[in-house]
Order: sequence, then structure tokens, then C-alpha cells
Amino acid sequence: MSVNVQRRKKSRVEFSRGIDVQMVAIDGTWSKSCVMLDAAVGGAKLFVADSVEGISLKEFFLVLSATGRAFRRCELAWINGDQLGVRFLEARPKSGKAA
Repeated sequence: MSVNVQRRKKSRVEFSRGIDVQMVAIDGTWSKSCVMLDAAVGGAKLFVADSVEGISLKEFFLVLSATGRAFRRCELAWINGDQLGVRFLEARPKSGKAA
């Protein structure tokens, strides 16, 4: 009998066909189409058909809508072949304003 150990602490929503999204560099120098396979409060799993070799995935935007109005700031958590795990980053507070 095999036991499937789930390392994730938060429940995830899986998308049967995936959702088309875009990874975009913070400075806008590159973008890459991908498919979001699942998502949770803290991150998502993406399928990327093209190679990500040579692009900086330290921090980037995941654009969730065609208009670009819905997006999350992300960092790479892991890579396994054509799949990426991303961690959603908290919005940085604007300086000079009280929380």
C-alpha cells in the first residue's frame, strides 16, 4: 500500500482544463504564456510549454486577466520539468502611510 504524503498546508483548487495566464517580468522586459493548473491562497502550479531557461524568475507578475487588471506578484518556489510552483508575495506597504 502506498501512502500519498501531501506537503501542502493549504487546500488548493484544481482547474480541469487550466486557466491561461501570463508571467511578466517586474520591469516588463519579458513575458511568457502559461497555464495555471491549480491555485491556493499562497501560490499556484503553472504549466509552461516553452523553456524558462535564461529568464529571471526570482520575482515576477502573474497576470490573471486579459486586461492586466488582475495580477499577483510571485516568486519561484520550484521547477519540475514543464511545471513551476510559484509563491504569491504580499503586497508591499506604500511608504509614508500608516497601516
